[in-house]
Amino acid sequence: MEDLTDILFETIIDNLKIFPFLLVAYLLLEWLEKKTSPASLAFIRKSGKYGPVVGSLCGIVPQCGFSVMAANFYAAGIITLGTLMAIFLSTSDEMLPILLSQSIPPKIIATILAYKFLCGLIFGSLVDFAGKNKLNSVAINSLCENEHCRCNEESGILKPAIYHSIKITLFIFAVSFIFNLAMENFADSAEVVAVLKTPLLGEMTSGIIGLVPNCSASIILTQLYIEGAINISTMLSGTLVSGGVGILVLFRVNRHIRENIFIVFLLYLFGVTGGLISNLFAL
Repeated sequence: MEDLTDILFETIIDNLKIFPFLLVAYLLLEWLEKKTSPASLAFIRKSGKYGPVVGSLCGIVPQCGFSVMAANFYAAGIITLGTLMAIFLSTSDEMLPILLSQSIPPKIIATILAYKFLCGLIFGSLVDFAGKNKLNSVAINSLCENEHCRCNEESGILKPAIYHSIKITLFIFAVSFIFNLAMENFADSAEVVAVLKTPLLGEMTSGIIGLVPNCSASIILTQLYIEGAINISTMLSGTLVSGGVGILVLFRVNRHIRENIFIVFLLYLFGVTGGLISNLFAL
């Protein structure tokens, strides 16, 4: 019972941390929908060619707030797939706070963050180059239509933004609580640790763990790395893939299921590849 209470409390705290990012994202989306002219919106979208650079920088900020914002912006057609990929790959989620709390040498932390930034920038730019910087065709107001709300009847932007933020937060809370329960004893599994220590298979398995849309994934992988149970390439494979609840929000707000599955496939492919490549640099 005590463990259940702890998990519930941790899930509530995690969601409270995410809520401000959701509110900012929806305030901006509501403002763009109501106040921005089509010409101005087109200009914002065309500037997306610089998105992977900015996205990679934003992603390295602790927690998964920017990945949550990015999922909403991508669903609304504001940022490109390359920018979304850059943010997801560079997102550190709980990795950075854990590294800092364990007094890991600053040089190692800086190297890890720099590598995640480069992976986000390179892979994100490749995606945009291959897709010719194509934006999601979904319009901003379609987010409101999908939620069956009456935002268009509101004169302001605060009330609709709060409505959407609360609704998505409750959804994240419900799913995250289930994942937290499922992951509670995962890190203690000797069989899982043994697999993670296996070359190639370890990176591939770590990538699968990283896909769990919950901060537990980055916590487990980072802690195992600190304890010396896995090497840095295995940790990177999982933490590159781990975008926190960003993936969860993407599936919630972007109704193109096949597209979402393709995004997850790309994220996994790039994450594991980035982890394996890190072996060449002896990080």
